[in-house]
Amino acid sequence: MAGFQPKPVPYVLKVRSKNDLADLIADLGGKMPKEIKGKIRPLLRKTGSGALRAVRGNASWSTTIPRATVLQISLAGKRPGVAIVTKRIKARQARNLEHQGKPGRARAPLFGNPKRWFSQPAKPFMLPEAPKWQAEVRKGIGDAIDQVARRNEFR
Repeated sequence: MAGFQPKPVPYVLKVRSKNDLADLIADLGGKMPKEIKGKIRPLLRKTGSGALRAVRGNASWSTTIPRATVLQISLAGKRPGVAIVTKRIKARQARNLEHQGKPGRARAPLFGNPKRWFSQPAKPFMLPEAPKWQAEVRKGIGDAIDQVARRNEFR
């Protein structure tokens, strides 16, 4: 299979406060109205911005990974939450170098050639930061929901 290149998979680390966001969405009839989304989205972005800065700073050794790492906010019924995602198209090596947050050596095909492999030291950038900010982001999601609920006079 000459020229085979495996499909790159994005590296995603998600923080969900399923109870709070899912409960709010369920209380709103399963779909969040646009005016509520418009009010809660900036609060969630502010909540996750510190974590995003920490992950980008931890990947400062790379020129592509910090620029490819973004904050995604989902207000969908099944998977509400905040996620830090490294886009696979912009930083193909991110998943391999993260090495599931473990030290060691990461292996990859040389220039996409599955017959020739090389290894390099793993440089975890996302999982070492996760415990530091997960609780803070979960609390921020709850606070954002409380603010929006109070502004809209929910009971």
